[in-house]
Parts: sequence; structure tokens; C-alpha cells
Amino acid sequence: MQTAAVSELKASTSEYLAKVKSGEEILITERGTPIAKIIPLRRPDDALSARMMQLERSGMIRRGSGGITEEFWEAPRPVDRQGSALAALLAEREDGR
Repeated sequence: MQTAAVSELKASTSEYLAKVKSGEEILITERGTPIAKIIPLRRPDDALSARMMQLERSGMIRRGSGGITEEFWEAPRPVDRQGSALAALLAEREDGR
């Protein structure tokens, strides 16, 4: 969580709001004493997005900057000659996971 004095927040409101929008929480202080906390609003269906933002902030993932090209969809797919992917899927389904 980042800390910002009231004077810093006044001078750079847009900057701090962008950080909150990306998932960060900001603790606001006045003369070194915490007085408020700015947190992002999250809807229950935003849990995945929140997790993605957390992973991105930690450096674990990097979001793509563009769409998927047609070449991707037309590229040859690997063949699972042993059927291990299907076997794993069926075993998982039987276990009720």
C-alpha cells in the first residue's frame, strides 16, 4: 500500500487515481497521521480482474497490448498421439473436480 500526504494527493490527484484504478490502495496522511484510505471499487465478478492486476503489479504476468492475429488461429496444433490430455480430462471429470 502506498502512502501519500494530503498535499501530494492535491498536487497529483490524477496520478494517484490511476494507481487506484489499477488496483493499488493509497493511504492518505495529514502531518504523518493516517486519515483516509482510497481503495478501488470491485464488483464480485471482478475477482479475476483484480487477481490479474495483482499478478501484473507483482511482475508475474504482463498483459498483451494487442489482439490475437489470424495467423494464430490458422497455425497447426500439436497432436496428442497418446491421448493423455483427454485421459486427464476424463479422470478429472470422474473425480468430480
